[in-house]
Amino acid sequence: MGEKMKAAVLYGVRDLRVEDIEIPKVKYGEVLVKVGAATTCGTDIKIYQRGYVDRVIKPPTVFGHEWAGTVVEVGKGVPWIQEGMRIRAGNSGPCLRCRMCGREANNLCEDMTWLWGAYAEYIKVPAPIVKVNIQEVPTKLSYAEAALTEPLACCFHGIERCNIDVGDTVVIIGDGPIGLLHLQLARLKGCEKVIVCGLIEERLKIARELGAAKTVNASIEETVKEVMNLTDGHGADVVVEAVGIPTTWEEALRLVGKGGTVLEFGGCPPGTEIRVSTELLHYDEINLLGSFHANPTDFRKALNLIASGAVQVKPLLTKELPLRRISDAFNILTTSKEELKIAIIPQSLN
Repeated sequence: MGEKMKAAVLYGVRDLRVEDIEIPKVKYGEVLVKVGAATTCGTDIKIYQRGYVDRVIKPPTVFGHEWAGTVVEVGKGVPWIQEGMRIRAGNSGPCLRCRMCGREANNLCEDMTWLWGAYAEYIKVPAPIVKVNIQEVPTKLSYAEAALTEPLACCFHGIERCNIDVGDTVVIIGDGPIGLLHLQLARLKGCEKVIVCGLIEERLKIARELGAAKTVNASIEETVKEVMNLTDGHGADVVVEAVGIPTTWEEALRLVGKGGTVLEFGGCPPGTEIRVSTELLHYDEINLLGSFHANPTDFRKALNLIASGAVQVKPLLTKELPLRRISDAFNILTTSKEELKIAIIPQSLN
């Protein structure tokens, strides 16, 4: 039996247990990292509450996928990584050989290597991810800040699909971390008029502080009416849905203007459907897009955006908790109006 570590193991829906398991053994091309911080994610909450796609995650497994830490062991064949290096790694590594990788759609790789295990004292990075999706973390960034590279990479991938132009009006549905990251990326594209729609005034206040020109509180205002008033009746050039429920997917289509683009970013529960007006797509030439995950280049660019200060992630990190309180973290995030992301510190005893 090898050395043990604390880890949060997901056994199924709402069944997450902190256990003592063996520290992973490093093989050729792999690295072992001591986790400095792992941040909570809306996807983690969805998986915890309702399950997820089997090809991405299969319980029982160590949970979590946004993280950064310090390299403690390097397998043979990895000369560019040294012990003591501060790194973060993506939660995926494309095969670079399949049909989709051949089309440079690495995020849709048909033989993807996925990595879960951030809610633990140590995490082993598989060789395919070591090859293409590890980045060194600048010393000026905290581990928690660097961990947010993963969600930002996914948002960056989605925003790039929208072909946003300077001066466009962008509407974002969702005032959570993903919506607030999309807000900042849209601003970097030259959009002065970014409208954020949400339900929680405390979060909408953060959106305004991060550059939103206007916010719409959907709990007390009629979203479609307010957005149309704010766009002189034309609708938005681009609408980003960052919630992940069918009703807001459909609402996004009611907020976009002629010739505009709707990005359905938030993942809905499996098996759900939406209704789409054929007249809207045909006569108004609406571009309806989906977005999933990110490419290795998106991860590198996302870390650079955080390190340069172009995208602010500190406002999204609203709490820290030790690993033993991981279930508390999920419960807080499903009930609190104020918390956005919680940094899980595996080495913390407090």
